[in-house]
Parts: sequence; C-alpha cells; structure tokens
Amino acid sequence: MAAMALAAQQGGASGIRANGAGDIRAIRAVTHLPIIGINKRWMEGYEVYITPDFAAAKEVAEAGADVIALDATARPRPRESLAELIGLIHTELGKPVFADVSNLNEGLVAVQLGADYIATTLSGYTPYSPRTRGPDFDLIRQLVADVGVPVIAEGRFWTLEEVSKAFDLGASAVVVGTAITNPREITRRFVQGVPV
Repeated sequence: MAAMALAAQQGGASGIRANGAGDIRAIRAVTHLPIIGINKRWMEGYEVYITPDFAAAKEVAEAGADVIALDATARPRPRESLAELIGLIHTELGKPVFADVSNLNEGLVAVQLGADYIATTLSGYTPYSPRTRGPDFDLIRQLVADVGVPVIAEGRFWTLEEVSKAFDLGASAVVVGTAITNPREITRRFVQGVPV
C-alpha cells in the first residue's frame, strides 16, 4: 500500500484515502500528503462498517491519518451515535470529519452534526439510494448546492470525463479508488474491448 500511495503521489494525487492503522502507518512513512483514514470493521447485526465507532477512529488517527472518514448514513450504529462520534473525533482526536453519505438528507444531517467534509462514497450502497452505472452526479449537484461545506465526489469514477464533470458541478475533490488501485478490475475493463 505504501508503494501504491507513493506512485499516486508521483502521479499527482493531492491526498490518499487508506484503510486501517497498518496501511496508514506505512503510507505516512513515505508521503506527507494528507491521509483520509478509514477503519473498516464489520460487526454482527450492523451494516455500518466504515469507521463505525470511536475506537476505530482513534486507531487510524494514532497511525497518522489527518482526516477521519466514517459512514454517516442513517443506518443503525454499533456504539456511539453519529453526533457523539463526530464530537469525539473533534474533541478527543482533534481531527476533521469526512462524512460518507448516500443521499442529500444524510449530508445535511452530517453537516448539522459538525462534519467538515461530505462525500458521495455510499451512494448506491444503501438500499434507499440509487445504484448508478457511474458516479452519482445528481447527488454531487444537490450536495454542492445545499450543504455549505466542501463536497468530495467519490464512487464509481473511471474516466477523466467523469472527474472533470464532478469538478464542473462544484466538487472540491474527487476520490478515485478501484479505477487506479485494483489490477483485477482494471484488467477486466480493458478485456471488455478484446474481440471474441
């Protein structure tokens, strides 16, 4: 992961989103780019797994994350409420909060609770949000118009045109994941162009 982060930096990335204390620590050792830290933890009976509680947030903060990203959807949480978690990240860790949402209302609520950034990460990953083939441009547009904090476009970005469109809609940044980090999916995409 450190090598991939360094390659992303060399390619012009302005930040890295990374999962888990181990990867974040390794990435911090090779780059001074801002790290958006997440800590995926699956807990029985809960769908929320992106930094679901304060213990998960604390681990990635101590590993070197500059910003803590978390699931800010309306789904049930395993421990602290969303308001409590955002508050603890601010007061106990001194870190800004990057709220992953799946719809406009979740973005509005997250901002009311103190989130510093709103990201479209979970659009299409909740049963009540649309699963679009590409990025959810409608949600980007709505969030930019209504939330009053930087909107980060994330989710199913594959082309330069999609990235440009997100910025045209007012996104402050775009997170690109699978399209640059997953060799299997990158290969599958190119194989689709091979004649049968």
